[in-house]
Amino acid sequence: LLVHVGVSGMATTVTLEKCGRNHGYKVLDNSSFCPDSQCCIVGGPDCINSVIDMESVCKRVTASGLGVVVSVSKDAGRYLCDFTYYTSLYLSHGRSAFVHVPPLGKPYSGEELGRALQAIIREMLQLLDQAEEKMHC
Repeated sequence: LLVHVGVSGMATTVTLEKCGRNHGYKVLDNSSFCPDSQCCIVGGPDCINSVIDMESVCKRVTASGLGVVVSVSKDAGRYLCDFTYYTSLYLSHGRSAFVHVPPLGKPYSGEELGRALQAIIREMLQLLDQAEEKMHC
């Protein structure tokens, strides 16, 4: 299981990304790169879902009472995070996860985010054995 964590300046919750998208990359990254094809993997499926049931992870972590709001998203954006996630999902056959976190202190401390990420990863590992191989949207 590969778990990626990215900071989103727009995030107000810890957000579990359900899927990665292959097309629509039009913005230059930090190294001034954008694929000419505007996609991650030429010929790859439009969307790949994680084999991890993010809705279940969200419910379980929320029920644990950590005091950190966890949500689920179907769109990691068409920038570095989504590009990384899609590529990872493609190469790992869906055995990847991506978690967006808000910037430190907005609203959670590093300790709170650390506890939330630990709980999320524990739940993901427990669910991984039960996950079905349903990858394509």
